[in-house]
Amino acid sequence: MRVFEVDLNIPTAELLRYYRGTASCVVTTDRFGRRIRFPAAALRAFVTAFGVHGRFLLHVDEHNRLNRVQLL
Repeated sequence: MRVFEVDLNIPTAELLRYYRGTASCVVTTDRFGRRIRFPAAALRAFVTAFGVHGRFLLHVDEHNRLNRVQLL
């Protein structure tokens, strides 16, 4: 299992794109500069009135499938 550490600052207005279906994936960069893409639905548990903000660990399996998202 691999783990990627990312900082996310997604405002509420941008999150609406995911809920409306015009965007399905989040694309970000980890702390080593690697581009990471994962399903936006994985962030539902972390959505607040202000969006999604914080440092997260993304746990992926050997096939690069997202297993777990953890807020640090």
